[in-house]
Amino acid sequence: MRLSTRKLLDKSFSACAILAVMLLTAFLLFVLTPLVVRGIGAYVFKGTVEYRRMMFDQFDRGNEDDLKLEIAASAVCRKPIYDAINAFEQELESMPRAKRKELKPVFRIVREELSELLGPEPGKPLPALTRMLYGQTRWQRAKVWRDRVLYEESWDYSDEASDGKKVFVPRRPLFEGTALLPLFDCVENNLPQIMNPRITFYGRFLTDKSIDAHFFGGIGPEVLGTIYLALGAMLIAVPLGVIAAIYFQEYAQEGVVMTFLRSCVNTLAGVPSVVFGLFGLAFFINTMKVSQGKSVLAGALTLALLVLPTVIRASEEAIAAVPRAYKEAALALGAGQWRTVLTVILPAALPGILTGVVISMGRAAGETAPIIFTAAVSVGKMVGPLKMLSSPTPALSWNLYNICTEHEAVDEIRHVQYGMALTLVVLVLALNLTAILIRARVSRRLKG
Repeated sequence: MRLSTRKLLDKSFSACAILAVMLLTAFLLFVLTPLVVRGIGAYVFKGTVEYRRMMFDQFDRGNEDDLKLEIAASAVCRKPIYDAINAFEQELESMPRAKRKELKPVFRIVREELSELLGPEPGKPLPALTRMLYGQTRWQRAKVWRDRVLYEESWDYSDEASDGKKVFVPRRPLFEGTALLPLFDCVENNLPQIMNPRITFYGRFLTDKSIDAHFFGGIGPEVLGTIYLALGAMLIAVPLGVIAAIYFQEYAQEGVVMTFLRSCVNTLAGVPSVVFGLFGLAFFINTMKVSQGKSVLAGALTLALLVLPTVIRASEEAIAAVPRAYKEAALALGAGQWRTVLTVILPAALPGILTGVVISMGRAAGETAPIIFTAAVSVGKMVGPLKMLSSPTPALSWNLYNICTEHEAVDEIRHVQYGMALTLVVLVLALNLTAILIRARVSRRLKG
């Protein structure tokens, strides 16, 4: 091959590699930017007076005197709204039957949506559910519910070429000339004074418990459960994987048995994760009885089996990459095989082994299917270290799926969904970064 041709090929390969890196970076930015932007909204947002009232009632946070003054000022701004409602209720009784029949259903809808916006009406019995005790705690959602009070959502099918378009019909003209009319003016013009939005930093979203199925509070139990499961899986998988790799590389003889064992390891690496979940339920819980039902221990054991093939293969490659001269020198000095493995081969292979641990830890933290049947619950308290062997736990991956698909108020908790997703990504990156730093430190020590 001519030198000029080889240089051209080298430049072409380099250009392809750079292009691939740029495309990967662009894709990551495309995927992660919306996640980061909307996920930060779980931690930094405009909180209303309802948010501060909820935090004081549920978490005992905030200054009571300042909160009372703020609630009193908000009540003054809300009074015209409730006066209009009371006046209209009395007016309904004297209306003609046809007019009353037309306005009463709409009035009931306005009243219900106003309750979602501002919370229960003064003097009415308090509802049982926590979510109904407060109005909208976030300014963005407050504006959404303001529009629901002011407008009726409808569909326009006048254009036959389209499937219809959503339109918002003002409710105000329907109540023109009635006692309810001031309500619409007050809600439209005075909402900032009524809700008093302020920039809020909610750092404890990461550690607080959930209130009423994630309507309020944070994701502390999910974060702790994910850490338990990921670290528990690695504590089980790493020793087993490294010991298996040592056996394959240093002790086992090539033959039919070794071929079969390697084939088993390769097959396990390709088994769908949901199969591991079903196996964990059938074997660890129903057969071995490691716990009476779902538990952190059963989930960690199942995740350990899931990542075990990755740990074995990475450890094997790391051990095989250790120069043969290291082993020969140790044996020549009189060290036995096990002592050689323990004091010479393993330290030299440790950076490569930790690479496999990094990859496996990220996968263990983000898996959903294996823990559905063995460890995860939708709602639960923080599990203490002494109860982790027998108690189930919430986990970020499973709860994220659950609140995005099965929650009764998906739109109301979008900030929790994105905040949970962002936290999961950051947690996986943090676990990987920790393992990478440990690997780098070990590598520096080995180099002297």
